[in-house]
Amino acid sequence: MIRITDSLVIDPVEIRESFIRASGPGGQNVNKVSTAVELRFNIASLPEAVQGRVRSLAGRLLAQSGDLVITAQEHRSQERNRDAALKKLIALLRKATVRPKKRIATRPTKASKTRRLDSKTRRSNVKNLRTTKLRIDD
Repeated sequence: MIRITDSLVIDPVEIRESFIRASGPGGQNVNKVSTAVELRFNIASLPEAVQGRVRSLAGRLLAQSGDLVITAQEHRSQERNRDAALKKLIALLRKATVRPKKRIATRPTKASKTRRLDSKTRRSNVKNLRTTKLRIDD
């Protein structure tokens, strides 16, 4: 079992991996060996609240079938890419398990309102002085 948090674990059987050819530098190794890893994990097994947050966090990583598709091709070996993809999956799921804090609406203080209005008045006076100066010159 892969532990995401204290209350959330996923079964490794639910994760499907396939190996594909990596792009980029690497010489003959890239042309011969499929080192890049594509992990697929269906989010249907997660709690409903976590699923919603995964949908918003994953973006284009989430397929229409509900599979979270993570690829890793940073390293030249399959094993290191497999570990990197698994770490990406775990990091994304851990981030999704954190419930965002609810924003508490606050009102501006009386002093801040007064400061704002005073600065607007000052700015208005400066602009009015400019226009009256232009009218005098004409």
